[in-house]
Amino acid sequence: MDIQELESGGKKYFWRGLVTGLLIAIMLLCGAYIGQRMVENRSLASTSEESKESVVTDESIEKMYLLQQTIDQYFLEEADPELLSEGAYKGIIEALDDPYSSYYSVEELKAIQEQTQGIYYGIGAYIGMDKDVDMARISKVMPGSPAEESGLLAGDYIYMVGEAYAKGMELEELISKVKGPENSVVMLTILRETEVEPLEIEVTRKKIESPTITHETYENGISYIQITEFDEITLDQFTEALAEEKAGGMKGLILDLRDNLGGNLSTVTEIARKILPSGIIVYTEDKYGERVEYTCDGKNELMVPIVVLVNGNSASASEILAGAIKDYKKGTLIGTTTYGKGIVQRIISLSDGSAVKLTVSSYFTPNGNNIHEVGIEPDEILELDVEAYVNEKKDNQLDRALEVMNEQIKAN
Repeated sequence: MDIQELESGGKKYFWRGLVTGLLIAIMLLCGAYIGQRMVENRSLASTSEESKESVVTDESIEKMYLLQQTIDQYFLEEADPELLSEGAYKGIIEALDDPYSSYYSVEELKAIQEQTQGIYYGIGAYIGMDKDVDMARISKVMPGSPAEESGLLAGDYIYMVGEAYAKGMELEELISKVKGPENSVVMLTILRETEVEPLEIEVTRKKIESPTITHETYENGISYIQITEFDEITLDQFTEALAEEKAGGMKGLILDLRDNLGGNLSTVTEIARKILPSGIIVYTEDKYGERVEYTCDGKNELMVPIVVLVNGNSASASEILAGAIKDYKKGTLIGTTTYGKGIVQRIISLSDGSAVKLTVSSYFTPNGNNIHEVGIEPDEILELDVEAYVNEKKDNQLDRALEVMNEQIKAN
């Protein structure tokens, strides 16, 4: 993903390329968003009035030359021009101090696109972030996956990926390091509550086709559907699962959104249209106050009792669905307060094949609630009994959902 090809030798060519590349990156970044505004009939003059002073000045370019000279004179190792260029582009986005905004090289963008399609090369484990300790944690291991074969367990904390320390690392960066070419090996150092010392576990990456939906039928016509993420393949998987459960005589639905970190806005709104009554599913507002509404016509409203399971790792798109169900009083939420990510990101492609992901708007539930950094509080708060879950495979939250569902079915 080179904004510009740089020769490995020759400082003159390096800095000419670096500065030119930096200017192009900034102009493309600004131009992509401003261009979108212009398409929406905003004049260039009015857009310019709203924009801030440019970061590209004679002083900033001079400072970059000074940094290069300092590196050349004092840095012990030989600096890689390509990596320095990439660092300059990433630094612009990192300076926004927004954990959800990122710069993607061509290779990184391809990996992200594969992930949203539900097919990638990795270890076959769902990884979430434990905000209390600022570390990534394995929330679920896929059956038959490389992760399961290597002995990784749900609840394991990732301490290192290869030689890189994972604590404090952005989740997307960590996941990109865990993934890699098919049949390549990644070494994970994990912390496990039952072990005194860290464990080093070697995992061979394989092609993973992520099953984002699992479902089963319990007694009394209670259907259970778990959504682990909202990828492009999730809608078809959910549609099939819901059809099978309806055909089996579904009298009530338990929708499990625990540890669902989110995904595509289009996917979650399409799934919501198979559940909700007529009205707004969610709406967004950008920095200009422009509002976009995502609505449901109510033609496919699900007319059975619904219980939704949520926890602190239910984020973003899963909060959109849970929030709408709660606002319309379509179901009972059980579990713990959700993550609290009420903002929307957009990936903007640049002309060289790279891209930036920027936070572009806030979203609001049908009742006008923005849950960013607040989360959605369940109707019934119930902590997961982790010890019983790990040692006895007993899920007290699901058990409670079954109790509530049986009561509601009897009441109907």
